[in-house]
Amino acid sequence: MSDKRNKRLKKRKGKGGKKILAPTVKDMPSSDLFCPIFSFEYLQKNYCVRDCESTERADFAFQLRQLSDLTWRELRAAPKHGLGYEKIAQEAIKSAIPTHITKDVNLIAFRFSGKKPMVGYRDGRTFYVIWLDRAFSLYDHGS
Repeated sequence: MSDKRNKRLKKRKGKGGKKILAPTVKDMPSSDLFCPIFSFEYLQKNYCVRDCESTERADFAFQLRQLSDLTWRELRAAPKHGLGYEKIAQEAIKSAIPTHITKDVNLIAFRFSGKKPMVGYRDGRTFYVIWLDRAFSLYDHGS
């Protein structure tokens, strides 16, 4: 009897639709068009927010808020001692560099609380803050 039922049922033909593909890197908008996201996951001892005075902490929070209002493209074009940033050579760093930071990673410094550098690296939209150089001791700042 089950054979009779099978003969009465029509097999449906699948409708050929468009395949949905995952976006590729070339399809994704550049992270330069987005505002930065800040991470403190790798913030180093002796260069930490804990070591800052209360006015420096407030200035730091205010600076992060200002930087968050701009895209990475705008930050790149801004003055380095304003809202922009500058590259810092890894060889210039006097403190131990975390082991996850490889030689090909570009370190950059934003400023907070006057011209005190916050040094870290960018990965896509995210800026990982590694050091808050409040005493200007992380690298040679010139004269």
